Amino acid sequence: MSALFTLGLIGLIGFLCQWLSQKVKLPAILFLLLSGILIGPTLGLVDPNELFGNMLFPFISLSVAVILFEGALTLKRQELKGIGRPVQNMVTIGVLVNGVIMSVATHYVIGLSWSLSALFGALMVVTGPTVIMPMLKAIRPNRKIADVLRWEGIVIDPIGALIAVLVFEWIAVQNKSAEFNEIFTVFGGTVAVGLIIGVVAGYLFGLLLRHHIIPEKLHNFSSLAIVCFVFAASDTLMHESGLLAVTVMGVLLANMKDVHITAILEFKEDLTIVFVSTLFIVLAARLNFAGFAALGWSALLLLLIMQFIARPLKVALSFIGSDFTLKEKALIAWIGPRGIVAAAVSAVFALRLEELGVPDADKLVPLAFLIIIGTVVLQSLTGGPLARALGVAMPKTYGLVIIGANPFSLALAESLKKIDVETVICDTNWEFLSRARILGLNTYYGNPSSDHAELHLNLSAYGCMLGLSNHFEYNVTQANSFRDDFGARNVFILPPNQSTERFHKHVASTHNSGRLLFNEDATQLHLKKQLNAGSAIRVTELSDTYAYKEWRLDNQLALILMAVKPNGDLTFNTLDHDLRVVPGDKLIYLSDSSDMKKPESML
Repeated sequence: MSALFTLGLIGLIGFLCQWLSQKVKLPAILFLLLSGILIGPTLGLVDPNELFGNMLFPFISLSVAVILFEGALTLKRQELKGIGRPVQNMVTIGVLVNGVIMSVATHYVIGLSWSLSALFGALMVVTGPTVIMPMLKAIRPNRKIADVLRWEGIVIDPIGALIAVLVFEWIAVQNKSAEFNEIFTVFGGTVAVGLIIGVVAGYLFGLLLRHHIIPEKLHNFSSLAIVCFVFAASDTLMHESGLLAVTVMGVLLANMKDVHITAILEFKEDLTIVFVSTLFIVLAARLNFAGFAALGWSALLLLLIMQFIARPLKVALSFIGSDFTLKEKALIAWIGPRGIVAAAVSAVFALRLEELGVPDADKLVPLAFLIIIGTVVLQSLTGGPLARALGVAMPKTYGLVIIGANPFSLALAESLKKIDVETVICDTNWEFLSRARILGLNTYYGNPSSDHAELHLNLSAYGCMLGLSNHFEYNVTQANSFRDDFGARNVFILPPNQSTERFHKHVASTHNSGRLLFNEDATQLHLKKQLNAGSAIRVTELSDTYAYKEWRLDNQLALILMAVKPNGDLTFNTLDHDLRVVPGDKLIYLSDSSDMKKPESML
């Protein structure tokens, strides 16, 4: 194949892997690595060394630099204070415990030198949000467990990468110098250069952003250009200092006052998807089966040590004195997949150490990939059944993500809360959400389909989306986004606030977004007027003595909204499907102020 076609093929395969990941709710890295192994050593379609030539190492290095910078942008000091003592322990004491155990195990089980074992142990402390988030959606643990695992993945990414960079720099310096004083001097110089350049570059870039010197439309491009230049300049000035420089730069930017990096972070997250997809296919295509075979059964033993010794001990020490139950700690101890940073950084380090002639450096990548694939596959397959067996999984009833904070959405969420149906109300207006917080409802401030929400909005408890905001187009946009998470039949939106003629034009546009709720007249404006006129959202449990027919006689003008089945399933009244209810169902409806009779079984 030509080089042009090969690059196009890698891009297409990367997209298909990301798309498949969204569909099956498994980490994309698993499909990327398997695809790379398939087109590389298995079929021999792609040879990265031949494809990139001398540009292979610079390409991989710059890609990893962007990945580490993006991860560092999420490490905010104020968020560290609010993540809770167990998570703080996991990313401090737990990192040390996990790193030491894996370093010792790697030395004695795999036979690597102490320095390489320490490097691998440092790489294996990182989980990462890109592998944790899809797994949480599939396993659906309770909120306490999900929050711990989610925040651990977010915070430990840059911390683990920084530790691994420092260990790698120590090894690289050792192989260049013989005397201890010289080793210490060169190592200190490497760290100092990385720190100084990272701090200076981050501070200057932050000043440019704070004072709006760089036009807003150039923020994203400027960040990419500066990150690449800082990495290249630092590495040129002092070898191996580039990764440290961009990591420090990202942490500094994330914590500077009055520097808004939301747009940059979103751009970097999108760009990281491109880099990750390409990078891991290329890295996996460079593997050879001889490298895997050389590891033998010792790699499996190392995986078992991580799963049954290192991770459980880390969790046990981190949760001393916490209010987590033994069963909750057991599931947290089981879930800890390795992901993007471990694979990406190990590849860069292995290439560089091979150039320096470090023995067994070529074992780092296949060993890291085997651990990654092993933890992702094992924990994805067993996490759900284990959570249910331990009784720490979310109940069968999936909650609702409600778009828009307004009188109708708050009234609905408050009624559902009384019958134990979980809801989260999402809005970009802080003042609109204040009423929801006063009522004790779960809220998310921001765009629920953003990359920020991907990290901070735990969707494992929810299975449906209701677009109830004042803006029809915004509801449609959110419905399109949530189709991948909940499925096309589980995203719903209100009809638009407009004439019947224009309404029918909009119906066609909703076929590929969300199902229209209630009926043609049930617009957001109409529902608001109903509530202002004295109507209220009520819940009635139907029974053999008070069936739907009797209820309808008492509530002739009521608007049926939805029902909760005895098994917890939610069903909705939509334009394309009239709701059918039977005795035992809890019926949620909007009463009409002109109805005189009220059901005695009202909850």
